[in-house]
Amino acid sequence: MVSSEPSYHTVPTMAKSSTHFHRSKTSIFLSDGCLFLGGAFSALLIVGVFFSFTTPIPSNIPNLGSVTTKFTAAPAVACETSSSGPDLRFDPPDRTFYDDPEMGYTMEKKVHNWDKKREEWLKHHPSFAAGAKERIMLVTGSQPKPCKNPIGDHLLLRFFKNKVDYCRLHGYDIYYNNALLHPKMFGYWAKYPVVKAAMLAHPEAEWIYWVDSDALFTDMDFKLPLERYKDHNLVVHGWPRLIHEKRSWTGLNAGVFLIRNCQWSLDFMDVWASMGPQTPNYEKWGKTLRSTFKDKFFPESDDQTGLAYLIAIEKDKWADKIYLESEYFFEGYWEEIVTTFENVSKKYDEVERKVRELRRKHAEKVSERYGELREKFVRGGDEVVGRLKRPFITHFTGCQPCSGDHNHMYSADACWNGMLRALNFADNQVLRPHGYMHLDLGDNGAKDPSSLEKADRGPSINMDLHSYTFDSLTKGAELEARGVEKIPLKHLIEQVVHPA
Repeated sequence: MVSSEPSYHTVPTMAKSSTHFHRSKTSIFLSDGCLFLGGAFSALLIVGVFFSFTTPIPSNIPNLGSVTTKFTAAPAVACETSSSGPDLRFDPPDRTFYDDPEMGYTMEKKVHNWDKKREEWLKHHPSFAAGAKERIMLVTGSQPKPCKNPIGDHLLLRFFKNKVDYCRLHGYDIYYNNALLHPKMFGYWAKYPVVKAAMLAHPEAEWIYWVDSDALFTDMDFKLPLERYKDHNLVVHGWPRLIHEKRSWTGLNAGVFLIRNCQWSLDFMDVWASMGPQTPNYEKWGKTLRSTFKDKFFPESDDQTGLAYLIAIEKDKWADKIYLESEYFFEGYWEEIVTTFENVSKKYDEVERKVRELRRKHAEKVSERYGELREKFVRGGDEVVGRLKRPFITHFTGCQPCSGDHNHMYSADACWNGMLRALNFADNQVLRPHGYMHLDLGDNGAKDPSSLEKADRGPSINMDLHSYTFDSLTKGAELEARGVEKIPLKHLIEQVVHPA
């Protein structure tokens, strides 16, 4: 075995001439050896090439063309949709409820055995079975005509963008409708034909999530706690005491609701919609609802009071399957929310200064991981941030962004400025993984946020391996001088909250 060739090394200037002669002689011997080996290798190569022309190539060895195809096709394969997801091109010839000539999407068409029909459809489309119990379809919409408010269409576009952003972050499908599907079901009632049609058009979805056009997500990390609703079929923001005891029509809000795609829901919507303007009992229901809920100040039958009526008066039939959510802002009243955005942002900044992982730049596709980590620190009662957290949904009830005919309880400026601030507050959570933010919630311009660099200073909590490190320049130097590398969480919090 020969080590590195001496001729490649520099000889020290003080070396003796005999040593130099010895190394030169060795180099000559090695050079002769290399020439011999080179000649032998060339001869073997010639024999190998000749042999390849005289020996047939086995059929199982790919030719040059297939090898080229293999290497050039790899990038294309990487761009294809994952085989583990739903197969959007597979629809077998087996008969389903869609082949029934009596099947219809309108409110007048009754649907029977829907649970069994959905189950059979999923059996024929097995690629949709995985995750079916948690699949959410967000449905929203607006009027078919341009807005009267000069900035109304722009506002609705931004409200819609917000919903698209939220769905993209969490892998939800979204359907936007701007057609009046029933000519007599207008105003509040226009959404129910849309919801029913979405149920029948999307048997793969377990939940239909209606969100009014004037409502937006202001906590882009938060996900609906579906496990909490496993025994219920309808979820709305509401308070049982206000409905059952106070008989208040504002005891719930029907502008945002989560409804299970099942037979119970279709039956319930048939009863609910029977109070609407498409029925001969519309005026009668208006009087009934107003006499039951004394604080209802307008005579027309509306969907919100109608829902409260079914919960309060027909509770034995429906209430057990309806969840009145009041533990978080399933939808929140905008006027009490928009003034809190700055304080909420400051609290979240405090968390990021303390939790190193939350300051890490990451791809948008993995945002849920960071949202789950952030939730541990901002949920109620946490020792770091307390109870001040982002509202899940902010609902601009009464502002009427499209028509501009806002409730006279508020000024136009309060509505429009509140919407701008809420939209930018939510948009910051989307822009940040892309490297930008609205530094001023009242300004639509986006800039490279200096807060990203500021967040890199200060004490840090490292969640990895359940060990905690303190990397502030000053405190870190003190701890390092004392030979302390890792400290308990309790000691760390004391150092953060009560610095020496």
